[in-house]
Amino acid sequence: MENQNIMDLPKVSIIIATLNNEKTIGECLKSVFELNYPKELLEVIVVDGSSNDATIKIAQNYPAKIIVKQANAPSAYNYAMNYVEGEILGTIDADAKVEKEWLNKLIVHLKNPKVAGVSGMIETWNNESILPRCIGYDLKYRYNRIKNEANRVATMNLLLKKSIVEEVGGFDENFATQYDTDLGVRITSKGYKIVLEPQAKCYHFNRPTLKEYFKQQLQYGKNASKLYLKRPNLVKGDAITDFWMNIQPILIVAAILLFVVGFFEKFMWHISASILAFLLIFYFASAFRLSYMYKDKGAMMLVAVYFTRAIAWTIGGIIFAIKILKAKGRLNF
Repeated sequence: MENQNIMDLPKVSIIIATLNNEKTIGECLKSVFELNYPKELLEVIVVDGSSNDATIKIAQNYPAKIIVKQANAPSAYNYAMNYVEGEILGTIDADAKVEKEWLNKLIVHLKNPKVAGVSGMIETWNNESILPRCIGYDLKYRYNRIKNEANRVATMNLLLKKSIVEEVGGFDENFATQYDTDLGVRITSKGYKIVLEPQAKCYHFNRPTLKEYFKQQLQYGKNASKLYLKRPNLVKGDAITDFWMNIQPILIVAAILLFVVGFFEKFMWHISASILAFLLIFYFASAFRLSYMYKDKGAMMLVAVYFTRAIAWTIGGIIFAIKILKAKGRLNF
């Protein structure tokens, strides 16, 4: 930070939304308080959604302001915005940590009046285990498709101009996930930019088991369906979540329906099997590509990751559809 004058630096308020993150909150906060940024210009607020583990106790070991409030992440961010002192908002997930120069590498981009937000690249924290490492390969590959600017990025590690977040109405609290996509679209639709700084590193603790990954992706599937109902144009996808990822649940539903119809018209079984075979071949090809790219044979486990995600999104979408139909009185169970 030697090349930056402290008089030119803005005050940054970093908000960390937590819920039962005892395994990671300590390292997360440690990395934030070790940032190479003037301490008088850094404010840290932890909004805890009433954790029943040691999250709060661990957080109290650090000089952060702790707010306990039953809230999902977007409502936690909105609530904390009422108390922040900084003109720049920072969001870091409670299961993530950042390098010491993370803030300095990002903050320079916000000097541009048209830039509303900036994110760093996502690496894998727990990369000693094969599944988290594979999940990280997939995420890193998708983020590498961003060419400087993006319509949205995750709040996992993000800086935002508070005035612009307020201008677009803050975070939509109806989304337990995908709220960052919704916010990003509202920001960029106003003509502002969100950029990616690949040299700024954030390390995310990826799900260690397929069961936990499935549960996470199931929630994504439910909220993605809700998001696409609100903003249908997002179905066409972007660099992070492309059109092909979005239509996989539709293909799986089609395969299931064709299988059922096959009891009456047996040739439908062939079409159903062809769809599933196509998906499986694509998963193997994609896993092989990343395995070669990252020089890791273990990346072939991505086949299981892709399949788990597609099934979770499919079930999540079906659950959301049933909920909508019941709300409209078209289903009575």
